[in-house]
Amino acid sequence: MSIGTNLRHDSALTHVAGESIFIDDRPEVRGEVHVGVVGSPIARGKLKSIDAREALSHPDCLGVYTASDFHAKRWGTITHDQPFLVVDEISYMQEAVCLVACARRDSLETVKKLVRIETIETEGVFSIDEARAKGEVLYRAASPFVQGDVDAVLQAAPHRLKGVFICGGQEHFYLESQAAIAYPLENGQIEVHSSSQHPSETQRVVAEALGIPFHQVVCVVKRMGGGFGGKESQGAPIAAYAALVADRLKRPARIVLTKDQDMMITGKRHPFQNEYEVGFDPEGRLLAVKALLQSDGGAYLDLSSSILERAMFHLDGAYFLPNVRIEGVCFRTHHHPHTAFRGFGGPQGNMTIESILEDVAHFLKKDASEVRRINLYSGNNLRTPYGQVLENNLLPEIHERILESSRYRERLQEIIAFNSKRQGRVRGISLTATKFGISFTARFLNQANALVNLQLDGTLQVSTGATEMGQGVNTKIQQIVAHAFGVIPDAVRMMPTSTEKNHNTSPTAASSGSDLNGAAALLACNRIKNRLIKLAKAKFEGFVFDPTTEFDPGPDHDAAPDASFVFEDAQVRDSRSGASVPLKELIQTAYQNRIPLGSYAHYKTPGLGFDKTRVTGRAFNYFTQGMAVSEVELDEYTGEMKVRRVDILMDLGRSLNPGIDRGQTTGAFIQGMGWVSSEHLVYDKKRNLLTHSPTTYKIPNVQDTPREFHVDFIENPNNDRNVHGSKAVGEPPFLLGTSVWTAIKHALSFRADGQEIRLTSPATSEVILMELSRPKGV
Repeated sequence: MSIGTNLRHDSALTHVAGESIFIDDRPEVRGEVHVGVVGSPIARGKLKSIDAREALSHPDCLGVYTASDFHAKRWGTITHDQPFLVVDEISYMQEAVCLVACARRDSLETVKKLVRIETIETEGVFSIDEARAKGEVLYRAASPFVQGDVDAVLQAAPHRLKGVFICGGQEHFYLESQAAIAYPLENGQIEVHSSSQHPSETQRVVAEALGIPFHQVVCVVKRMGGGFGGKESQGAPIAAYAALVADRLKRPARIVLTKDQDMMITGKRHPFQNEYEVGFDPEGRLLAVKALLQSDGGAYLDLSSSILERAMFHLDGAYFLPNVRIEGVCFRTHHHPHTAFRGFGGPQGNMTIESILEDVAHFLKKDASEVRRINLYSGNNLRTPYGQVLENNLLPEIHERILESSRYRERLQEIIAFNSKRQGRVRGISLTATKFGISFTARFLNQANALVNLQLDGTLQVSTGATEMGQGVNTKIQQIVAHAFGVIPDAVRMMPTSTEKNHNTSPTAASSGSDLNGAAALLACNRIKNRLIKLAKAKFEGFVFDPTTEFDPGPDHDAAPDASFVFEDAQVRDSRSGASVPLKELIQTAYQNRIPLGSYAHYKTPGLGFDKTRVTGRAFNYFTQGMAVSEVELDEYTGEMKVRRVDILMDLGRSLNPGIDRGQTTGAFIQGMGWVSSEHLVYDKKRNLLTHSPTTYKIPNVQDTPREFHVDFIENPNNDRNVHGSKAVGEPPFLLGTSVWTAIKHALSFRADGQEIRLTSPATSEVILMELSRPKGV
């Protein structure tokens, strides 16, 4: 049985041996050139001129390219509003102005410095407050999410709080920077190898940039060295830069950004500044919540509209809000265009409600876990602010189980006793939850296709639109296919993702890669199995196979295969009669009878459809649920924070691969913890990014991980909305990193003397120390 086992990642051995091939590991070919990007020296203004004469005189320089060299001047995932290269208006620091092509990579930086760019600088907008004051709106949500009479209930509520929740951006910090190689082929074709989560969009953007039909471009993605959403959209123009040079010079062209260049050029997680008002009763039960979510989208739209909407979808978190109004607006600033990042707006929405609940508990002097418990979705209180009813709800069970397994109540009393001694250290503990909606909220993206080829020796080659960025999607699909045919996983080879085999693919994002592509692969397997079952049945019933008699299985159908025929241990067995045949023998018979042994299948998630204007319909296929308890300790003299212990309990349905799911859970949590505690983006006055390298940008290292780290999964056999009853895991645990931030907030409450805690995110040591040092009454 392949399903539910800890099969190792399909690239684990080659990763460890250093044999995995990433973009820049591809050997250079004869005539290959290297491409560099020259960025703007100002954040906003006019481009007056580009003087490339000195650069072109360099012996290694083969060309300098500007916006005029592109057929289409702009690109975009939702709206074509972003220039490939600056045309006249400059909108953010290091915006791509021109490209240089060199015969040698080590000449790129020298040649780039020889390009003279003349600009006229104007005043930029760099904060949400500034953008709002100037009416710089990128996108406003079509309709608010409204339930009940919010204003009336707020006025009548026994207690009210209002405030502003602020959370910063985050750098993706994937190990492999943005990279692509373009190979010019005969008849004007281009083959692009890209580090991209979205091969079909890369194909489209390259074709539009060059002014050629889509069928002239093939995009291939073997794997990425990490993505986290940063390569969902923003890898496409990088590929277009390489393709343009390859097309103009008729030579292969490679572009590989350095880590510093990548961090300065590309967008981040969206900063949010959310205004809220909440009414609640003396027990801490939320009666009404009014929230305005405000994001910094940067200079161009990118995916900001969808990210804002997902933040709105996740403002409720795991909690029932009987009366609620949620609005959203994304502002234009002169920062790099912000983009997708693990959670896709969900963390910024979810963290807001968790912060509110922590404040409510602090105001009422109650245990925050009890305040959360009475607000959880439970009983008949299952309707979300956008009208979808929460099905298969395990939140109350998860809450009780994790309180017990983490010894939360006992440890809370220990923390209270510890903090009373005033030893220069203060501890806090907090529980937060995730209820993450799984599906793209744009219905058309919830589709996938797969090609499964069964070879004559019983092995299989599988092609899907999923892209492997380290998350194990290929391994999970490998297990699904191996299980379908009853063969060992090593008999299944996952092929590189390519737009010539899998067309119009959706990005590997929204935690849906395994769901969509795994389901498509299973459909393709079932079509082949149905043919083989008909053949086996005929064989067991005595059908005579000879050169004059050919067996015809009839037309394909998508019905589930006859369960009485078991594919196991490379055999096909009729469980009723006991008759069996080796799979390889049955394959040979099928081939000799001209029965196809390959199949293509298309899958679309059923039952989805959400109208964001009327706020009706089903936005998500299901919800992945979980909770975390985090304990922290703060140094009152330095503000240093240490995570003492973390306990996580997740509902992942029936896991396809518990080992991979455990890795995704721990990795997502640590990344989320970094976002809320140490990953601070710092810009100078001109908006140069100062934290653009591993030496200046603080992601969690091994010393920052919890001293005790417990991860467990709850049994949930009732999920029937996804392939083999599994649930997605890529993004949901990221939201649990919030528990570290709320634990910091809880620790600070012991030193607040009853006054409001003003904690922003990330809660760096400096932020913590400033809050600890804030004079009372200020």
